[in-house]
Amino acid sequence: MINGKYKYSELTGKIIGCAMQVHKVLGNGFQEVIYQRALAIEMAHAGLAFEREKEMPIYYRQENIGTRRVDFLVDGIICVELKAIIQLEDVHLAQAINYLEAFELEIGLLINFGSKSLQYKRVVNSKGLNR
Repeated sequence: MINGKYKYSELTGKIIGCAMQVHKVLGNGFQEVIYQRALAIEMAHAGLAFEREKEMPIYYRQENIGTRRVDFLVDGIICVELKAIIQLEDVHLAQAINYLEAFELEIGLLINFGSKSLQYKRVVNSKGLNR
């Protein structure tokens, strides 16, 4: 899970490990909020710093046009979006990429608890960051 060639690999590996533990205990079939609560407990137990349901502004041409809540913002740098669906689709990946771009973050994780095996994807903002 940890690959030094990827930015923040150690941190994303810890988050994925926490998600694996939650999926191992709960399995699939619950609503997303149940997994969100369990993952918060697991990440706190692992000593990860995070904000749950962090409301973040969305800008268009430097104007605030609204907000969106990200499921987790870990260490202020990793956006974690959860799903509890049978199968991840391209639209979910596009949504995660859009959040990274809107929130001006480099790295995110898309995690799906709804399938028989935990699914996760590392998402990278390939557009330039304005920070």
